[in-house]
Amino acid sequence: QRRVYRTTTHVPQELGQIMDSETFEKSRLYQLDKSTFSFWSGLYSEVEGTMILLCGGIPFLWNLSGQISGQAGFGPEYEIVQSLVFLLLATLFSAVTGLPWSLYNTFVIEEKHGFNQQTLGFFFKDAIKKFVVTQCILLPVTSLLLYIIKIGGDYFFIYAWLFTLVVSLVLVTIYADYIAPLFDKFIPLPEGELKQQIETMAKSIDFPLTKVYVVEGSKRSSHSNAYFYGFFKNKRIVLFDTLLEDYSALNKEPAEGEDGENEETKSKTKNKKQGCKNEEVLAVLGHELGHWKLGHTVKNIIISQMNSFLCFFLFAVLIGRKELFAAFGFYDTQPTLIGLMIIFQFIFSPYNEVLSFCLTVLSRRFEFQADAFAKQLGKAKDLYSALIKLNKDNLGFPVSDWIFSMWHYSHPPLLERLQALKDSKQE
Repeated sequence: QRRVYRTTTHVPQELGQIMDSETFEKSRLYQLDKSTFSFWSGLYSEVEGTMILLCGGIPFLWNLSGQISGQAGFGPEYEIVQSLVFLLLATLFSAVTGLPWSLYNTFVIEEKHGFNQQTLGFFFKDAIKKFVVTQCILLPVTSLLLYIIKIGGDYFFIYAWLFTLVVSLVLVTIYADYIAPLFDKFIPLPEGELKQQIETMAKSIDFPLTKVYVVEGSKRSSHSNAYFYGFFKNKRIVLFDTLLEDYSALNKEPAEGEDGENEETKSKTKNKKQGCKNEEVLAVLGHELGHWKLGHTVKNIIISQMNSFLCFFLFAVLIGRKELFAAFGFYDTQPTLIGLMIIFQFIFSPYNEVLSFCLTVLSRRFEFQADAFAKQLGKAKDLYSALIKLNKDNLGFPVSDWIFSMWHYSHPPLLERLQALKDSKQE
């Protein structure tokens, strides 16, 4: 794929009418930089993980956690407390070692290619907030899961699976209402033509829409997105302001003398016209609602939970194998949390790669079906132009090596999606 980025320097003939040479070159350089970053960060991750295993980092951190919990008055019999200290230290270590990579990605690569809208202060405030929120969710959930495994008896894997199912459904339900607003501002889409058209389209396919929000994603990045969430008769649609041509802050000229406005900020927004027209936004939503109407969301949840149940069952089979713990430096104890880490992170690793590929194939199939649903709504022409605009706004490179594409792309390549829409568009 890197060879494709390096050697494809001119717009292919089949792309001549949908992409100009300047945008093509920008997207090529952006993806080349991302590919280089991905290689080095991935290599570092592998080396770090290998060194932790070879140097006995996991048992060292477990013993350190025992010392800390012991000083707080919790002896070895309080395994769950020690597990939570271990988890806190491990996630803190991961956050610290990952920070330089995140900084480089945000303030070098994304900044260089015009996507980053964050200041350094905003970045660190965001990172600290994410870490704290994650711990507030992760630690209680983990403690309850470990407790269920401890008292669950021979069929603990069933109870553990049911618990994680409930937790995942609760998190999906509350995320957009209570967690996401901690990081971004959500405002109701103002009354007007777009909102009326969205409500009309939702009603035409019996989508139980209750609210439409616009999220100020432009404060963090100029990448665009849209999604829906909620269960049963309480569905909400969320549109990033960067998706909407009329709402994107990057399309607006800053007012003279506006506080905090400077030449650097102005240069970021200069010539950055982006977003979709109302008809194109409706076409994108038609695609997203197609996922709901065709049951893709429910199918993904079912597949995820079947996989989760299988993993907990295999965990129950393997957790008693002392040689697994010994291989990772635990000769005298078999902590439940360490067993979860060994089995889910390492033993299941080959299986997870195969599963990931199968889900990628399924996802591409679902994307084509959602595009076809948007066509049935009469949105083929607008979705065609929206896909081109979104590809341009996000500097997606439309040429890919077929093996790389098959393994990594959960969405079909742009040309394949446009070709599927083309006949209907011409009609």
